[in-house]
Order: sequence, then C-alpha cells, then structure tokens
Amino acid sequence: MKRKEFLSLSSLGFLGISCGVSVENHSSKNLAIQLYTVRNAVSKDVEKTLERLALLGFKNLEIYGYNGTFFGKKRTEFKSILKNTGLKVISSHHRTGITDKENGTLLQNWDKTLEDLNFIGSKYAVCSYLPEAERTIENYQKLPEVLENAGKLSKQNGIQLAYHNHDFEFLKIDDENNFYDFILKNTSSDLVKMELDLYWISKAGLNPLDYFEKYPKRFPLWHVKDMKSGTKDFTEIGNGTIDFKRIFEAREKAGLEHWFVEQDASDKDIFESISMSTKYIKENRFFFYN
Repeated sequence: MKRKEFLSLSSLGFLGISCGVSVENHSSKNLAIQLYTVRNAVSKDVEKTLERLALLGFKNLEIYGYNGTFFGKKRTEFKSILKNTGLKVISSHHRTGITDKENGTLLQNWDKTLEDLNFIGSKYAVCSYLPEAERTIENYQKLPEVLENAGKLSKQNGIQLAYHNHDFEFLKIDDENNFYDFILKNTSSDLVKMELDLYWISKAGLNPLDYFEKYPKRFPLWHVKDMKSGTKDFTEIGNGTIDFKRIFEAREKAGLEHWFVEQDASDKDIFESISMSTKYIKENRFFFYN
C-alpha cells in the first residue's frame, strides 16, 4: 500500500484496531516496539504489520532477524516499507555468532551488517541473546572481547553497540559477582552500552535502580514489559507487578534514550495485548519525556 493511501485510510478509521483504542496520533515521538512481539504477523506480511502498529501510535521500531536481508526483503525494499508506513528503525537485534555462525551476527560479516543498518537509519545494534550452548564460563570469558571488537567497528560506522539481558546473566559466578556485572566491568562504557530488559531483571529478583547507581549512563535502551503476579508470566504493561513509574523516574541516571514495548507471549491475541499496553502508556505521562 502506498503511503498516501495508507494515511488516507488511517484518517478514516478503515484500518481498525482491537480493544477500542483510539487511532489518534500521539504527540510523543517515544512510542516504540520490538517487532519480535508480533513475529507471527511479521512472518506473514511485514508491511501490513507495520501499518497496524502505526495505527496503534507507534513511531519507532526495534527489529530482529537480520541475515543479509530484513525479513526476507532487500534493504531498499525494507526502507521503502518504512517510508510507506512512517516508521523508523532505532535499533536492531543480533547474536554473537560464536555458535550459530550466521550472517548478521557480531562475528560474521559485521561490517556489511553495519552498512545495511546505516542504510535503513538504525542508530543501535544490540547483542540480543546467548543460546544455551554459549552460556558457559569459557564463552562468558570470551564475550567482553567479542563485544569490544564489534563495538569498536560499530562506533567507527556511527552505530552504538549494546547488550540485551535475559535472566540467566544474573546467575552468580561467585559470592559477589554475576555474569551481567562481569560484562559491565570488562567492557568499555563507551563501546558497549546496555539494553536493560525490565522484565527479566525483575524476574531475576534484582532492582534496576541499583544498576543505574552502579553504572550510571550505561543504559540508553530499555525493554518495557510487565510480569504477572504469582506465575511471573509475561503480561500487558500495567497489568503486572513492575513499578514502571519508579523506574522511569531514574531515567536520567540510567542515561535512557529509547524504550521499546515488548511482550514475548500472550494469553490473548497479541494485538489486543499491545492495544491494552498502549492504552495504559498513554494514560500515564511518565512514559513520555523530551
């Protein structure tokens, strides 16, 4: 769909969204989403998925799965889709390549990856996830060097590298240190920033504010998702136990620049969950700032 047609249909309400959330344009430019949240829809039709997200008020994206193409699209095709839907890519997720050795990883053709990320306008590249095979003492000891080297090349190409956590990084190496602290202490604060996943650090039983105090300005990116009471399952933002207001009050100490809505799984249609989350976000002004 051409951008002119898409905007026309948007204004007339023909591209409906669930859960009764208004399609009004929000004044904030901060509303962003990690596309992994809607991976099933993306696999069927990436452009229609982005159109639907734009109607929910999203302005920016974090993408995943680059392997030489963007969701099977050449970079020129994907950039055209972004233009048509009015969305911008802020950040892109990538694995290390230590075990999977695929294009688009930190250790395989990283310079070409950075070239393509620059082409679509991404400002960040994030090491997203360590497969179980990489979660060994030996690999963790190698990880700072892998991140530093990728971070240096990224910086030279105008892109900031960051590292995204799950809960396994908070397992203890010894009585005082965990893997997450090991990464922070053994990488440059300039070359390797952190994308803090507020759900996973909370599930691990740790306080994000403690990390903001220990490593100020190191956390320019956040994943914002909520955790159910009791089961600790994923849930819509505002339906769980995480105190986002308290965390967002510390955003300057953290060095926050961008945050992304994410929900890995849902007991509802995922777009219904996203609608519920965006409704809560729009009702709570602390999520928005200049």
